Amino acid sequence: MALDNTGFSSCPESLSLPVPEKGEESVEEAPKDAPPTDVQNTFEELGHVVTTETAPPTQPQTNNNMSFQAKMAAREAQANQSRKKLQGVGQERGKFGWGRSRRKRQRYVEKNGRCNVQHGNMRKTYRYLTDIFTTLVDLNWRCSLLVFVMAYAVTSIWYLIAYCRGDLDHLEDEAWTPCVNNINGFISAFLFSIETETTIGYGHRVITDQCPVGTMLLLLQAILGSMVNAFMVGCMFVKISQPNKRAETLVFSRNAVISLRDDKLCLMFRVGDLRSSHIVGANMRAKLIKSKQTQEGEFIPLDQTDISVGFETGDDRLFLVSPLVISHEIDVRSPFWDMSQGQLEKEDFEIVVILEGMVEATGMTCQARSSYLAEEVLWGHRFSPMMSLAEGFFDVDYGAFHHTFEVNTPSCSARELALATARLDAHLYWSISSRLDEEKWEGPNLTEQTGKSTDSESVREGDRPTFTVGGVTSTQDQSVVGEQNGSVTTDQSESEA
Repeated sequence: MALDNTGFSSCPESLSLPVPEKGEESVEEAPKDAPPTDVQNTFEELGHVVTTETAPPTQPQTNNNMSFQAKMAAREAQANQSRKKLQGVGQERGKFGWGRSRRKRQRYVEKNGRCNVQHGNMRKTYRYLTDIFTTLVDLNWRCSLLVFVMAYAVTSIWYLIAYCRGDLDHLEDEAWTPCVNNINGFISAFLFSIETETTIGYGHRVITDQCPVGTMLLLLQAILGSMVNAFMVGCMFVKISQPNKRAETLVFSRNAVISLRDDKLCLMFRVGDLRSSHIVGANMRAKLIKSKQTQEGEFIPLDQTDISVGFETGDDRLFLVSPLVISHEIDVRSPFWDMSQGQLEKEDFEIVVILEGMVEATGMTCQARSSYLAEEVLWGHRFSPMMSLAEGFFDVDYGAFHHTFEVNTPSCSARELALATARLDAHLYWSISSRLDEEKWEGPNLTEQTGKSTDSESVREGDRPTFTVGGVTSTQDQSVVGEQNGSVTTDQSESEA
C-alpha cells in the first residue's frame, strides 16, 4: 500500500506548529475572507515567535478520519513542543536535528580540581586518631581552631578544685590556705591556666603546697601545654604552606580541542602558570573516565584509561615558563581512535588532566587538576596564539588563554583518516611506477627494453608495498594491461591483522 507524502511536503515547517489536544479538531476551518494562498501565520510560545507559511486551507479532519501522515506529523510536532519546553526558548534546529537535552554527566573531578567523591558508612573511624597530625591538617580552619581552644578545657578543672575545696567560700578568711592564691572565680581560674600553659607567670596567682591535686594538675598541664603548642604551631605552618594553594595559580583552558597537527588528529588543551616562580620538574598526565562493561557482563561505572601525552618521547616533562599546548596524538593506541565528530556529540566521558611538579620556593610537591566533559571538547578548533615578541622579552597575553578559532578539520575518525591517507599514498606510488614504465617503453631499442621491463616486473612482483593502518592491512597490486594507452589496474585487498 503506497503512502501519500503530500502531508509532509505541503507543510515543510510542521515541526513548529502547535499541536491540537485530544478531542479537538487537528485543522481548524479557514475563515471565509481569508486569502487562498501565501498566508503568514504567527504563533507565539513563551516569548519565542515562529513564523511559518501555511498551505492552502483544507477540510477539517478529526482524530478518527486523520490520515497516517497527519497522525505522524501531529505526533512529531507534539514531541518537538515538549522538547522545546525542556530546552528553553530559542532552541534552533541544527545540522543533527533538534538539540537533545541529554542529562549532564556528573563530574568526577571539578574544574577547580576538587574531587567530587564523598566517603560514607565507614568502619573503624578510630584509625584517624592514629595519625592525629594529618587529621588536624586535613580539618578546615574552624575545626582546627576549635580543637585547640578545647585543649584549654583544663581551665575548668582549676575552678572545680577551688570549688570542691571550698576556696571560694573562704575568700575573706586570712587563715585559710587555698590551692591557688588569688582565685576568686572562673575568670581568675582561666587566667591562671593561660599563664601556666604559656609560661607567662605574672606572679599574682600562684599554687600553694597545701594542694597535692593541684600539683599533679600543674605537671599535667605543663606537659599538655607543650604538646598543644607544638601541634598548633606545626599545624598552622603546614596549613599555611600547603602546596595546593600554589595550584590555584596553575590554570587550564576552559575547553579542549581536536584538530590536525602534522596531518594527524590530535586532542589538545592549554596549561599555564601565572606566577613568576616556576614549577620544577613539571609533568603532565591525562586519564579518560568512562563507564565500561566487560565481556563477562561486569559493569565498571568509572573505568580509568591512560591517555598518552608524550610519555614515550618525554614530551610529558614540561618546562612551564610560558603557556603550553599539551597534545595527545590520536593513534591506534588512543581510546579516541574510532571516534568521529558525529560520535563525539553522542559520547559520555570525562577527561581528567593532572599537572604535578615541585614548588620552586618551598620544595614541596604540588598537583593541579581539571577535567573536560564531552561537550567541552571542540572539534575543528585550535587555540589562538597568545605570545608576542616585545623589546627584549616575550610578552604573554593571558586574555587570549581560553580563545579558540575554527580550522578545516575532517569530520571522520582518525582510523578512517589514516586508512584514506595510506590508500592515497599507494595510489601515488603506483601512478609514479606506471609512468616510469611508460618512459622505458618509448625509444628505438624496444626489444632490449622489453626484456629489461620483464625483469623489472618480475622483481616488482615480490616487492609489493603493504600499508598497515591500525588493525587493517592494505596491499596494493598493479598489472600493466596495455602498451598503447598505458592503462593501470589496481587491486586492493584488506584483511584484519
